[in-house]
Amino acid sequence: MAYKGKFKPTKPDKYHGDPTKIVYRSLWERKCMTTFDTNPNIISWASEEICIPYVSPVDNKVHKYYPDFLVELKSKSGKIETLLIEVKPSKQTVEPKKPKSGRMTRSYLTEVKSYAINTAKWKAAEQACSKMGWRFKILTEKEIF
Repeated sequence: MAYKGKFKPTKPDKYHGDPTKIVYRSLWERKCMTTFDTNPNIISWASEEICIPYVSPVDNKVHKYYPDFLVELKSKSGKIETLLIEVKPSKQTVEPKKPKSGRMTRSYLTEVKSYAINTAKWKAAEQACSKMGWRFKILTEKEIF
């Protein structure tokens, strides 16, 4: 089974954007898409349709962040809410631990850099959501499966 591919919704009218250009980059994203497409409580959804500017702590420049999903749903109470969702492995949502050897390995430094960039993206997303009255949520394999 491919980890990347095109997603074809069964309910294209629920998709906000061009339903022929929906791309998933992981099986977790595909699982989310299937849920959004088939769940009757999901009113509409979009994939990477929102752009949020953020300042990278690595180069101190403004970059563009495209969160994975924007979902409008009806909660159990009947209230309509909008969620901005990022799908990430749980390992990438926590600060990397220093190697036991104490050496700054290349992989550790890469993880630290990725975590710093992700944290900046998520902070920008939370601020944007706060202004819009939305909620920002990070989904990991623990919530998806």
